Amino acid sequence: MRYFAIPALGLLAAAGAHAAGDPTVVIAGQRVSLANAIAAQEKADNIVSVVSSDGIGGLPDKNAAEALARLPGVAVQRDQGEGRYVTVRGLGPDLNAVTINGALVPSPEAGTRAVALDVLPAGLIRTLEVSKTLTPDQDANSLGGTVEVKTLSAFDLPGALLTVGAGASHDTNTGQNSPNANLLWAQRFAGGKLGVAAGLSGERRKFGSDNVETGGAWSGDRLEGFELREYLPVRERYAAALNLDWRPDAASSYALRGFVSRFSDDEVRDRLTVGNLENDDLAEGETGEARVERRLRQRKYTQEIRSLTASADRRLAGWRLHAEASASRATDDAPESVNDARFRGSFDGIGFTNTMAPRLVAPAAVFDPASYNLNAITLQQSYAEDRARALRLDLTRELDDGLAIKFGAKASRRDKDNDTNQWTYDSSSATSANFWGPGTRSMSGFVGKHQLDYAFGPIGTALDPAAIRARVAGLPRAGAQQAAESALDDFSVSEDIDAAYVQGTLARGAWSLLAGVRAERTRFKALGRQIAITEDEEGEETQAITPRRAGRSYTDWLPTLQARYDIDRATSMRAAWSNSVVRANFSQLAPGVSLDSATEATIGNPDLAPLKSRNLDLGIERVLGNDGTMSAYVFHKDIRNFTYATNLAGSGQWADYTTATSYANGDSARVKGIELAWQQPLRMLPAPFNGLLVGMNAAFTRSRAAIDSFDEDAGTRTGRTIRMPGQSNRMANAMIGYEHGPLSTRLAVNYKSPYLLELGENVLDAGADRIVDAQTQLDFSLAWQLGRRWQLTFEASNLNNEKYYVYQGVKQHNVQYEQYGRTYKVGLKASLF
Repeated sequence: MRYFAIPALGLLAAAGAHAAGDPTVVIAGQRVSLANAIAAQEKADNIVSVVSSDGIGGLPDKNAAEALARLPGVAVQRDQGEGRYVTVRGLGPDLNAVTINGALVPSPEAGTRAVALDVLPAGLIRTLEVSKTLTPDQDANSLGGTVEVKTLSAFDLPGALLTVGAGASHDTNTGQNSPNANLLWAQRFAGGKLGVAAGLSGERRKFGSDNVETGGAWSGDRLEGFELREYLPVRERYAAALNLDWRPDAASSYALRGFVSRFSDDEVRDRLTVGNLENDDLAEGETGEARVERRLRQRKYTQEIRSLTASADRRLAGWRLHAEASASRATDDAPESVNDARFRGSFDGIGFTNTMAPRLVAPAAVFDPASYNLNAITLQQSYAEDRARALRLDLTRELDDGLAIKFGAKASRRDKDNDTNQWTYDSSSATSANFWGPGTRSMSGFVGKHQLDYAFGPIGTALDPAAIRARVAGLPRAGAQQAAESALDDFSVSEDIDAAYVQGTLARGAWSLLAGVRAERTRFKALGRQIAITEDEEGEETQAITPRRAGRSYTDWLPTLQARYDIDRATSMRAAWSNSVVRANFSQLAPGVSLDSATEATIGNPDLAPLKSRNLDLGIERVLGNDGTMSAYVFHKDIRNFTYATNLAGSGQWADYTTATSYANGDSARVKGIELAWQQPLRMLPAPFNGLLVGMNAAFTRSRAAIDSFDEDAGTRTGRTIRMPGQSNRMANAMIGYEHGPLSTRLAVNYKSPYLLELGENVLDAGADRIVDAQTQLDFSLAWQLGRRWQLTFEASNLNNEKYYVYQGVKQHNVQYEQYGRTYKVGLKASLF
C-alpha cells in the first residue's frame, strides 16, 4: 500500500487504484497542510500567506473569511457570529480584492466593493492565498492584499477521488440543530489527459442572537433611547464547483473552471424600542415617561456569485503563452420585505440599568400586547447586480543566465446597478378612519402564541409576520411609495479598465530580482438621481426627481521592484517596493443628491479620486524542516486620497447650508506594522509528545489618516487625525495540535484588539467614534479515523462565548452589544474510492 501526502479537502481521502494496481490511500493531515502552505509561499515571487485546504478542513471554519483569519496580519469582521469580511494589514474589506480561479469576484451588496466571504463555504476550497505585495502581472486593485480562492483540479491528485460527508450543528443560544453535507469527486480520463473535478456543498443553519443597542444615542452619560433586539435568522449556503482540465501534451494545457455560490438569509428581527423621553434623556437608574414601540422586521435576501474562467497555456518556440477569459456575476435579491412594522404605546416608569448592556426597567403593562396600537408599516424591495468581464494575454520568454521577461495586457469591464423601492403606510398620514382596513389596530391581533426567549430580560409576545403582511396586502400602493427613498439609492456605474504591463525577473546565485511597471487606464461613467424637496406656503411638500450623470478618465502608472536573497538553503530575505490603486466605493461615487431642505443635503461624489498607495516591505523567513517555518516582516504604506464622510456645509455651493453630508479625499494616510509568525511540528520531543504541532503569529499595526469637515460652531473647516477604519493595533493567533495514529485534534485562539468601526455624525468629535471592542475566540476540532474509509469529526466554535461589543467614545457607552453562544458540530466523512 502506498501513501501520498497531498492538499486534499479534509484530513483523509482515499484514492482509486494506482497505476500499478495496488490500493492507494491519500493521507492529508495538519503536517501536510503546513508543508503545502510553506511550499506555496516559498515558490511565490511576491510576499504571500497561504492556507491550504487541509488547514481549512482541520479547523471549525464555516467559510473562507474564518479560514483567512488564521493568517498573520489578517482579521475577520463577524456578522451574527459568523466571519464575513476580512481586513488585511489594517486595511478594511473595501480596500482588498478577491478572485476565484483568477476571476475578479464582484460584490453582491449594492454600495460596496467588499466581498462578503461567508458566501464561500470552506469545504470546496483547495487553497486561499493572500498576496500582500503585487507584481505587475496582477491587478493593482488592493491596498491591503488580494485574496485568491482556488478550487480543486483533478491534476492536484495522484488518482481518483470520491468523498462524501454529512453532519449536524447545534446552536446553544437557541437550541436549534442544523444539517450540512458535501461531496467531492475528481478523476482523470482519456489516458490521463482529461481531468474532471466537481464538488457540492450545502448547509442550512438555524440560530439566533440577542442584542441590545443604543446606536450611540448618548448625551454625556445620559441616554436618549435604546433597543432590545432578538434575531432569529435561518441561513442557507449552497455551492458547486466544476473544473475541467485538458492536457494533450507537455506543451499545452487548457482549463475551464466554474463556481457558483448561493447564500440566503431569512431573518425575523423582533424588538422593543425606547425613545421620545419626557426629559429628552435619562441617567442610569432614573425613570420617567417614554414612548415604547414594539417593532418587527422580516426579510429574506439571497446573494449569488457565479464565476467562469477559461484559459489556455501553450509553449511556442521558446515562448510561454497564457490566454484567459473570465466572467463573474454577483447579485443581491431582496424581494418585498416587512422593513419595519411599528406598534406604539406610552408608559411611565421607564428606565434602564447597565450602560454597557442596558436592561429595561418598566411596568408590567409594557409587556402586554393590548398596550400598543398599529402605527406604521414600511415595505421594501431591492435588487443589486455587479458584473465583471475580462480578457488577458500574457507572454513569457526565458532567456539565458536566469533572465526572463514577461509582458501582457488585460481589458476589464465592470457594471454595477442598484434598484430600491419603498412603501410606507403611516397612521399620521391617514385621511380616513378606515385607512388600515377592517380589523383591530391593537397589537393583540398581530402576535403569536410564544414569548420571546430574550437573554437580557422580557420583551413580550412575539409578533406574527404573516398577520402584518395580511393587513397591508389589500392597501393601495399608489399613494404609499416613498419617491425620494426609492430613487436616491438607485444608480448605475460602469468602470472600464485597460491595462498593460512589462516585468523582468533575474535569478543569479543567491539573488532573485523582479522589476516592472503596470499602466491602468480607467474610464468611469455613472447615473444617479437628484431629489429636491420644496415646501409651499401651506406646508405642502413637492418632490422633483431629475437624472444626474457623471464621467471621467484617468491613467495610473504603477512601478514595482521586488528582491529575494537566500542566506542559506533554509533562510531568505525579501524586500519589495510596490504601488497599488483602489477606486472609491460605489455608494460614494454614485451621483445621487438629496436636497432635503434649503439648509440640508446629502451628496454623492463621482469626482472622488482613487486611493493610491506606495508600499514598502522587508522581511526574513526560515524553513524549519519540511513543514515548519518562522518569519518576520515589516511594512509601511503611504496612502493618498483616503476617502471619508464629511460635511461640506459652509463651502462652495453649499455655503448657505448647515448640513451637506458627502465624501471627500483626505491628503494622506499611513499604515505601518510588523508581522511575526512561527509554526512547527515538535518531532524532536520524545513519544508521545512528538505528535504535537504548534503555531502562532501576531501583527502589530499603527495607522494615521487626516480628515476635515465644516465646524458649525467655529464657522470654518477643521481637521483632526484618526486611525484607519477596521485597523486593530494588535492581532494574534495561537494553535496547538496533535496527530498520532487515527487521531488529529487542534485547539486555536484568535484575537484582535479594538478598532474604529465608523465615525459619528460629527466626524470632528472623537467622542462620537464607534469602536469595536477587543475580541478573542477559542475554537476546537477533532478528527478520528475509523479504518481506511471513514472519519468522524467534532468541531466547537466560540467555546469562550465571546461577545460582539461596540461602544461610543468610552467603553461604558454602548452602541451595540450582541451575544451568540457556542456552536457544536459533528460529522462523518466517507471515502468511497
